[in-house]
Amino acid sequence: MSENAKDKAVGIPAQSDGDKAGAKDEATGTATLTQEAAPGEILLKVSGLQKHFPIKKGLLQRQVGAVRAVDGLDFEVRSGETLGVVGESGCGKSTMGRLITRLLEPTAGRIEFEGKDITHLGVGGMRPMRRDVQMIFQDPYSSLNPRHTIGTIVGAPFRLQGVEPEGGIKKEVQRLLSVVGLNPEHYNRYPHEFSGGQRQRIGIARALALKPKLVVADEPVSALDVSIQAQVVNLLDDLQQELGLTYVIIAHDLSVVRHVSDRIAVMYLGKIVELADRDSLYKAPMHPYTKALMSAVPIPDPRRKNAKSERILLQGDVPSPISPPSGCRFHTRCWKATEICRTTEPELKELKPGQRVACHHPENFADQAPQDTVLLAAAKEAAELVSEEALAESARTSAAVAAEVAETPETAEATEAPEAGEVAEETENPEAAEATEATEAAEGTAGPAEGTAESPAESAEAAESAAEPATAAKTTKSTPAKPAKTAKSAPAKTAKSTAAKTAKTAKSAPAKTAKSTAAKTAKTAAAKTGKTARSAKPAKAAEPAAPKEAGTDPVTGTDGERGERQESTGD
Repeated sequence: MSENAKDKAVGIPAQSDGDKAGAKDEATGTATLTQEAAPGEILLKVSGLQKHFPIKKGLLQRQVGAVRAVDGLDFEVRSGETLGVVGESGCGKSTMGRLITRLLEPTAGRIEFEGKDITHLGVGGMRPMRRDVQMIFQDPYSSLNPRHTIGTIVGAPFRLQGVEPEGGIKKEVQRLLSVVGLNPEHYNRYPHEFSGGQRQRIGIARALALKPKLVVADEPVSALDVSIQAQVVNLLDDLQQELGLTYVIIAHDLSVVRHVSDRIAVMYLGKIVELADRDSLYKAPMHPYTKALMSAVPIPDPRRKNAKSERILLQGDVPSPISPPSGCRFHTRCWKATEICRTTEPELKELKPGQRVACHHPENFADQAPQDTVLLAAAKEAAELVSEEALAESARTSAAVAAEVAETPETAEATEAPEAGEVAEETENPEAAEATEATEAAEGTAGPAEGTAESPAESAEAAESAAEPATAAKTTKSTPAKPAKTAKSAPAKTAKSTAAKTAKTAKSAPAKTAKSTAAKTAKTAAAKTGKTARSAKPAKAAEPAAPKEAGTDPVTGTDGERGERQESTGD
């Protein structure tokens, strides 16, 4: 655009009586624009910006709540720089962009453009400002009118603002199409004849038509292929250098933001949690949420394909903006959250030159609340998804994380100690455990005899038959590998002592069991079990056994007469 066109663009003829309500010189009848800000000066300043969308229900449509899409933003944009805005879906990035361009009415706060308050300007008051503040929309398919040709779409700003460029609107539109990489012959085509990347270029040409000072680009490359993304990003960079534009770029792709931005603002649930220059943010992020975002950026290095990933996974989803958490809004997913995070909302402070963060326990900086050393339950659950390297790094700047990291090994050792003691106890007393199992087996064999109608003698015999194998098993297990040798070559004294011990054991447990069983037994199956046991006794006695004293039972090694006296005593 020539110098004459620039001079024409400074004084915009009044469009209607409504324009008189805006920033206007009443003497001349033209809308006067403020002088262009020098590079480095504050072009846009936002203070306490809020936007709440009401929720209405009922027949009378009463407001019952509100969606806090943007809930208190404070930042500045300097002339000639690019501010990148990143964050998860639903954090309020696009709403913030529409508030800056005044496409939405703010609920509260203040927006200053070149020192002038434009927060509540009407349509007529904003019209002179529209040529200085433009927006590139996210969806290139819905942002273009399908009934209009490309020449009509790109030339609309000239007609609405009453600006006549040198050589006419058609010539200027064709020049803009060539600047964004399109063929000037596409002037008479319709949007459906272009691809997605070409449509986005058309949107960029329309936004740059009046040479604005501030361009808000709402995810300009999110719907494009990777190769086309690079073309559009490079185009925006070239136009900034040629025209001295100021960008506010909203994007999800952290690599794109790093490539085009000078400073980056990280948003979470309607608030800015960190604002810093590009190099400081990517090298040493201070907010835990920023650190989690940076860990998700893939590193295109083939040599690191087998390296262990240090990705920090966040627990759960973003809370609802209808009822955001109290205090720090990230404390429900943060691995460093303490009680102060739940009760007190942190302020956006400048902890390092050019780096502002809203956190009580920032990363890569001294703890702002060292008195809190107890993590919340949600923080302990979130820490399970964080790598040990990240936790160790966080422990350097957080007393609560350091205490938790130190407590974890002690808890593990305390847990392992009782387990080791139980194993040792089982190893030291295998005989007692096996004897208990044998006694339970004997009781289980005699137990089913409840309710039977057999005589006391038969019940005693059944109990004796059940007690004999249990006693033998108990004796064998209590002296492993010794009874066999004793049966082969032991003298008569060893047999007597064994018989005495076995008699005591049989008297203490099976005799009582037999007595109680004889009083309760009434089933026929138990009687059959007793008869089977009696018939099996001669077979066991016929087996070859070690030398023993006269009258000793070949199975239990006990004196038969003494066993009969015990049975009669038990009856």
